Amino acid sequence: MTPQPETLTVSYHTAENLPAVEPLLLDLYAEIYATEAAEDPFVSSGSPTASTTTPLPPRWGCALGEVDGVPIGYAYGFARTADYKWAGLVSMVPGVDLTEHDTRTFALCEVMVRADFRGTGTARTLHEELLSHRVGERSNLLVDEEHPKVRALYERWGYTEMGIMQPYPDSPRYVSMWRPITL
Repeated sequence: MTPQPETLTVSYHTAENLPAVEPLLLDLYAEIYATEAAEDPFVSSGSPTASTTTPLPPRWGCALGEVDGVPIGYAYGFARTADYKWAGLVSMVPGVDLTEHDTRTFALCEVMVRADFRGTGTARTLHEELLSHRVGERSNLLVDEEHPKVRALYERWGYTEMGIMQPYPDSPRYVSMWRPITL
């Protein structure tokens, strides 16, 4: 009997169903960041989602990828609100409009895929599925300055630099990037 090929399925989740998927997200985060968390206190203190006991940011959403019922990656984020102030912005590309309103910018927090599925297009599929559920004008993400290959990947996906951010005094510096929700 010939084995069936692996098929990626992607499901979209909102804050209402986070309690059902959060254990899967936490397990994936722990697996994917195991090495970094052991070496970097900034990573080890992080969490892929707000706890179910903490209010989630507005319009939180997540695209979860599974192959044969096994979680292999996810992308998640939330909508910025009108009172967002772009704290930690160190420098900005000239002409960037930082004005926010409740549906302007979607903050993409993570796109992560298990190592054995990297390079397969899974990350982009999860990213695009997540953005397909957004009503805002643009998506914003941060890339560690020390990860030029990751930055180049996002540039291929249509993102451009809008500035440099250091959101916390003990955090790395990040290239802040954005692109229109729909290309």
